[in-house]
Amino acid sequence: MGRPFDLSGRVALITGGGRGIGAAIVTRLAEAGAKVVIANRTVEAGKALAADLLARGLAASAVPLGDIGRSGVARLITETAEEAGRLDIVVHNAGGCPWANIADLDEDKLEAALSLNLKACFWLAQAAAPVMRANGFGRILVTSSVSARMAMAGGAHYSAAKAGVNAFIRGAAFELARDGITVNGVEPGFIEKPGRGTMSQPETMRKVSRFIPMGRYGEADDIACAMLYLASEQAKYVTGQTIVVDGGSSLPETGFAVERHWGLE
Repeated sequence: MGRPFDLSGRVALITGGGRGIGAAIVTRLAEAGAKVVIANRTVEAGKALAADLLARGLAASAVPLGDIGRSGVARLITETAEEAGRLDIVVHNAGGCPWANIADLDEDKLEAALSLNLKACFWLAQAAAPVMRANGFGRILVTSSVSARMAMAGGAHYSAAKAGVNAFIRGAAFELARDGITVNGVEPGFIEKPGRGTMSQPETMRKVSRFIPMGRYGEADDIACAMLYLASEQAKYVTGQTIVVDGGSSLPETGFAVERHWGLE
């Protein structure tokens, strides 16, 4: 019996694939047989991960993620397809932005949120679709966020960008449905990222976990497994969707509902 989700012969480009969720996605796709190309702003992190995968006998390479504007993304797609001979899967995992309350938001912070999280989706799809169309197969995947439908102080611009990502997924899926190309996403909730930011500090994690029905943060691999499914042949009839992977954190109406149900103090 082969792999449950066999990506043998497929070529996958993953942006922001050098660490955290991105590294987990890269690893899962490589283990399923795909040749993975890691596009990371910190190219050393991408090269280190590629080296680890190569040492395991898996197919991997790393390239710098530079300009994420239209021309830069087009160049990335073209060079990847030419180097690998094809391109079947694109995962736009790179994301994030400087946090700021609306009162303190400036044009640079807003543009940073929109460019990396949202605009890059359009440029990646625009450049990748013709290559995928020629092969009769394509998977365009995006790491969105539960922030697309929820509010967090200091993150309105991020939430707006991710809400736009979800709208992009639906619109692109509709346009590309007859080309053998599906477009889907995953919405992570609180995912453990050791040593990265306030939300990953032990005391903060303890407090936040009280309001997650499953009682803990998720792992990067939880997101990677959902991405692996969406990249696979088994998801061939799924398009225009996002899978929420958040341990149930978006289910209760308020944190009070969680505390009352489990008798937390």
